[in-house]
Amino acid sequence: MSLSSRQPVIIALIVASAYFMENLDATVIATALPHMAATFGVTSVSLSIGMTAYLLALAVFIPISGWVADRFGQRSVFGGAIIVFTGASILCGLSNGLVEFTISRILQGIGGAMMVPVGRLAVLRSTEKRHLMRSIAYITWPGLAAPVLGPALGGFISTYFNWRWIFLLNVPIGLLGLALTALFIPNYREPTRRPFDVSGFVLSGIALTCLMYGMVLIGQLHSDWRITTAALICGFVAAVLAIRHFGRAEHPLIDLLPWRIPTFRVTLDGGSLYVVSVSVSPFLLPLLFQLGFGLNAFAAGLLVLAYAAGNLGMKTVTTPILKRFGFRKVMIVNGLLTAGTIALCSLLSPDTPRALIMLVLLVGGLCRSMQFTSINTLAFADVPPVRMSSASTFFSMVQQMTIGLGIAFGAIALHVAVLIHGNHAQLSLADFRIAFLLVSALVLFSVLYFIGIEPDAGREVSGHTRTAPR
Repeated sequence: MSLSSRQPVIIALIVASAYFMENLDATVIATALPHMAATFGVTSVSLSIGMTAYLLALAVFIPISGWVADRFGQRSVFGGAIIVFTGASILCGLSNGLVEFTISRILQGIGGAMMVPVGRLAVLRSTEKRHLMRSIAYITWPGLAAPVLGPALGGFISTYFNWRWIFLLNVPIGLLGLALTALFIPNYREPTRRPFDVSGFVLSGIALTCLMYGMVLIGQLHSDWRITTAALICGFVAAVLAIRHFGRAEHPLIDLLPWRIPTFRVTLDGGSLYVVSVSVSPFLLPLLFQLGFGLNAFAAGLLVLAYAAGNLGMKTVTTPILKRFGFRKVMIVNGLLTAGTIALCSLLSPDTPRALIMLVLLVGGLCRSMQFTSINTLAFADVPPVRMSSASTFFSMVQQMTIGLGIAFGAIALHVAVLIHGNHAQLSLADFRIAFLLVSALVLFSVLYFIGIEPDAGREVSGHTRTAPR
């Protein structure tokens, strides 16, 4: 294989590393908060603003990533994003107070907002359709594994070393990624310059900030419902105004035309429901093992690692399975299997053999990985090159929102379970059973969208050919 033929794979691996850093840093500090709070002299609750600031910065700046890449070149923007993210990681690791840490996390969020959409755009532009599934698989599994590994890794580092290493470990990864970016990623930019859509940026920024903040408050269980409601209403109104503006503007910040493509639309609609439902598991499982089983944080994190192992194990067989059966069959069957594994989590108890628990989580991780790769590949299978930039930005923005919705839905499911069983201070095993069943029902609802996929959808990417009827 020549260097030119390997270049798309190398680009995909570079983007995968950046994607891993970005997703890991969204969750890794969750279990390290007590140690960090002791260093800063504040409470763990006060320090959670670091997680919120990071997510809000991502939400605000993702919409402009496509425009910036088209204007200044994908290599320049992607490399610059790595520099910002790595530099902000150093500042986080050296922080000695809450204010400077929060500012550093905002800088990290800005860098992450540019890394993922622009990196995906570089992969899409450098990969032929027939190899797209392989490249998407490379950049998908780090995003799946990182949220699962994050809490366990953060707890291990902060317990046995120092929490500062959580951020300083990004430095060698960032430097290597920057060097490889300069060598292998072409600096493609659009020949025509679009004017910057200021109104679209303001409206989308308000909408995404308010909606994400409202979801974060829902996930905190004990937040002020008046503030939560006001944030969600404000976000919804701004989102409606933003969509109306994007549909009328001559040069919109986010082009809505890709949504008219059937394969792109179904992955945004049904795919978003699926992402919401499976994003709950990294939130519910550690709580189940700690509050329901009585395990400590590190032991719970080790059990959840089986989920991550499933994410990694499916990568080698994703391509042949999709080539044999096609996107429609795989996404329907895999969606049903996902719903089944999540429902099985409702039957787990402290007496369940550990091997059986890990088997259920492993199969759940395998299904999750297959469906994420299918969704991320089919979304761009029919998008023309001229729409790739706007489609990548649009897709990244929606995915970021759905991940936040996943945590919020998990919290809502637990709220519902508590109301059904009667209010009590401590979550019980029965509460988690209802929560997992509600999540499983949401997965089943997403399958209804996948039934509408054409049997030969995305065949140029998957290589699947429908067998002629006898």
